[in-house]
Amino acid sequence: MMLNALAPQPADKILELMALFRADPRAAKIDLGVGVYRDAEGRTPVMRAVKAAERRLWEVEETKTYTALAGDPGFHAAMARLVLGAPDMARIAAAATPGGTGAVRLALDLIRRAAPDATVWLPDPTWPNHPALVAAAGLKARTYRYFDAATGAADPAAMLADLAATGPQDAVLLHGCCHNPTGADLSPEAWGAVADLLARTGAVPLVDLAYQGFGDGLEPDAAATRAIAARLPEVLIAASCSKNFGIYRERAGILLALADPARRDVVQGNLATLNRLNFSFPPDHGARIVTMILDDDRLRADWQAELDAVRGGMLALRAQLADALRTATNSGRFDFVAHHRGMFSRLGITPDQVARLRADHAIYMVSDSRLNIAGLNATTVPVLARAVAAVL
Repeated sequence: MMLNALAPQPADKILELMALFRADPRAAKIDLGVGVYRDAEGRTPVMRAVKAAERRLWEVEETKTYTALAGDPGFHAAMARLVLGAPDMARIAAAATPGGTGAVRLALDLIRRAAPDATVWLPDPTWPNHPALVAAAGLKARTYRYFDAATGAADPAAMLADLAATGPQDAVLLHGCCHNPTGADLSPEAWGAVADLLARTGAVPLVDLAYQGFGDGLEPDAAATRAIAARLPEVLIAASCSKNFGIYRERAGILLALADPARRDVVQGNLATLNRLNFSFPPDHGARIVTMILDDDRLRADWQAELDAVRGGMLALRAQLADALRTATNSGRFDFVAHHRGMFSRLGITPDQVARLRADHAIYMVSDSRLNIAGLNATTVPVLARAVAAVL
């Protein structure tokens, strides 16, 4: 029988960790593994502007028929402005996708169509699903050095040295901001050097922009992507609305493909065809909510204010955690946590020490010591700091 030939698949480490957390009977357990924003009460709330837009949509929506194969052009334009500022739409082909993951997969499928022998260069480390997506798309993968575990910072010199080996048949995956899993981002000067290098080698950047607004703000978090787009003739940008709009389950994402205006329509046709082959028409509810917010000054202002509060809360937790770890360990070993951005940081402790945090202190994080800052609050920060000191 056909399905008897299927091999068991390895468990997703984060989903496995979630199951262990749910099964833990200890009342004081702390979940720092799953990559979802939580407020101080442990909730992932629906943002005010999203609620308002949904109410308005309920009143005015008159049909549930399909959108276009590439999604609604209004969503394309609104997201292009959010990501790129004042974009040259003549360069941009776009397609709505099921979430940011769908956008990354669509980009990889487009690369495979354009250059079947392409190699995709991935940062080491990167989001665990990136290499799996590259393999599933039938593309080759290589890694480039990105993170210096000794300093807790990005390593642009090593990154540039490795990417010097790229060529025109290569794609380079870049985290636009809030690097996952490390939280360590490049400086503007380093981003400029990366853009200059890719201009020389001819490799095409694939920017994964999953956390715009979670780092230093909507505009600063887009600066690197905009610099890359302005410098290079071809750029792929996979953007997610899950985090900054808090609409995880609506699966709203987009792929923006920047190309020569003379080739834009060809690229657009290929994106539509790939959507048709993967899932036909993309989901629209989340995309419509995002469009309504971005196109309405009052809704956008309220959304941005709430997003600023979310970001400010995470930055405050970072500063509190760095101070608490300094006090608990009597060292500056973890000071880098305050300088990271986004939801994640890597503490740099061993898998055995992570296991002891779970067994002895009911604190759950990924085995490489990636923790979700948004899983903390003012009460649990000192608990984590004391536990880390205990397992060192």
